[in-house]
Amino acid sequence: QVQLVESGGGLVQPGGSLRVSCAASGSISSIHVMGWYRQAPGKQRELVATITSGGSTNIVGSVKGRFTISRDNAKNTVYLQMNSLKPEDTAVYYCNLVTTRGNYWGQGTQVTVSS
Repeated sequence: QVQLVESGGGLVQPGGSLRVSCAASGSISSIHVMGWYRQAPGKQRELVATITSGGSTNIVGSVKGRFTISRDNAKNTVYLQMNSLKPEDTAVYYCNLVTTRGNYWGQGTQVTVSS
């Protein structure tokens, strides 16, 4: 059983920074991809960033240069550092894990960018 627990969301002013974390537990294959998606009200869930078990990263265009994804293998934790936040970054951010055994999601953490 794989479990993903996100934390670190909250309210931040435009231009501010926030870091969200995703702690993974359970049976995780050595080869996998972890990522962050987000879903704003009335919109479809969209990919934000991914990081492979080997450490390769991908950041989508709309947040490139502002967001960074990283991981701590010892803690089985993935981080999304969000800088220069904009109101349009407001969404529920979901952690995702894709392994050879399946596709797993966290419960989501709310990020609100507002003055």
